[in-house]
Amino acid sequence: QVHLVESGGGSVQAGDSLRLSCAASGLTFDYHSMGWFRQGPGKEREFLSGISRNGGTTYYAESVRGRFAISRDNAKNTVYLQMNNLNPGDTAVYYCAARTRFDIRSLRDEIDYWGQGTQVTVSS
Repeated sequence: QVHLVESGGGSVQAGDSLRLSCAASGLTFDYHSMGWFRQGPGKEREFLSGISRNGGTTYYAESVRGRFAISRDNAKNTVYLQMNNLNPGDTAVYYCAARTRFDIRSLRDEIDYWGQGTQVTVSS
């Protein structure tokens, strides 16, 4: 059984940083591209970032490019999202996602597995 477990969320002040982690189990990690999405209150789920199976290619939504950085450690079956200069608009539940073989580049991509989400709250 596949599990994606996010951690690292919390309540922070505007301008702060957070690092989210997503630990994967039950799948062949390096056969899956990974991604991060979020869903804010009253908003649709949005794509944030994706990373290829070997970590050599990354993708970012324009809304977070330059502030967020995705990385992965295949030895630890973990993907990370470093979030800097957070603002109240970043308040959302953040989800980790996995896709077999192909890269995650947008919300239109078919996702094979989702995590349960971790809450990030940014106050001004």
